Amino acid sequence: MKERAQRLALFAAIEGGATFWSREIHSQGAHFVYERIKNKGYDSIKYGAVVEKVASFESAPAFQAIEKNGGRFIIPGDPEWPLRVDELECPPIGLIVKGNCEILSNPSLAIVGTRNPTPYGTRIAGDFAAGFVDREWDIVSGGAYGIDSFAHRGALVAEGRTIAVIASGIDLQYPAGNSKLFEEICENGAIVSEVMPGVRALPHRFLTRNRLIAALSQATLVVEAAFRSGSLRTARDAAELMRPVMAIPGPINSPSSEGCHRLIGERAAELVTSVADAIELISAL
Repeated sequence: MKERAQRLALFAAIEGGATFWSREIHSQGAHFVYERIKNKGYDSIKYGAVVEKVASFESAPAFQAIEKNGGRFIIPGDPEWPLRVDELECPPIGLIVKGNCEILSNPSLAIVGTRNPTPYGTRIAGDFAAGFVDREWDIVSGGAYGIDSFAHRGALVAEGRTIAVIASGIDLQYPAGNSKLFEEICENGAIVSEVMPGVRALPHRFLTRNRLIAALSQATLVVEAAFRSGSLRTARDAAELMRPVMAIPGPINSPSSEGCHRLIGERAAELVTSVADAIELISAL
């Protein structure tokens, strides 16, 4: 229990994806880093905010807040810990999971894309999600409006499991308009968060959570994305992990498909037009 409490203190104090702290914890261990922070062994000016948060942290109410909201705090070494996330340059200190923790290591496909999809994009997202569910894969996405929502719903309609990696605490369920969808996801899937309950979604947290979407998945599919899109970041994160990246082509004059065409043009993603194409590509790699 001691390491779990120490990791929760670090988890609550350090933003996900923080390069310095990730390297420290990876090389020195969570216990060493925690004790060094408590003993003021780090620069109190440069790292003052983290030192202060760890010093004032109380584990009992923190664990109670997680449990009260239906979550569990899992850490490396737990049976449910998804080993795939350890391949990240900045792996998470821990994860708060609401729902079925045991599915985090299942075969899974990330489906990501724009928050403002066309009818073509929404149909493709749902069809690919259902197609992979039929082949006993789970679907991972970010719980946002647009392509994310249609990917999650496609998996649920096909009576499959889906995982939403969110940028806020599990109690806030951002965006609020998807609260019913989140409830349905948790019935046999999971919501995953890298922040404590009560922590709001900020722009930088969407970027850091994108790396978790890529890491939890064996492959990533970009359905529709603008030329500059957070979905492209997820694709790059997947590529850095040497995981297959695929993109759906769209009309050549569609702004919603510019990001997909960019990935294909830069050979950063393979063009796929069917579930069978995608399965064949993944199986070949």
